[in-house]
Amino acid sequence: MAIQLSKEAKKEALASIIRFFAEHRDEEIGLIAAGALLEFILSDIAPSVYNQAIAEALERLRGQLAELDIDLHKEEFPNRLIQPE
Repeated sequence: MAIQLSKEAKKEALASIIRFFAEHRDEEIGLIAAGALLEFILSDIAPSVYNQAIAEALERLRGQLAELDIDLHKEEFPNRLIQPE
């Protein structure tokens, strides 16, 4: 599964890459080079970030579901006097 960006997000990402090179590396990078770098990041690095985010979201959901089970569970027959055999 390739990670896709919207047209607007891709435009912003390219501008961000160009700005990063200018500000942090004192290099000018063109739109084609920035696009190649973005495609590399999306295909090689982003899946690891995505998988980590999904794993963290699942862990959080599991914790919330466990709490929900505790909160919603009701004791059955709370007034039972005799224990069945």
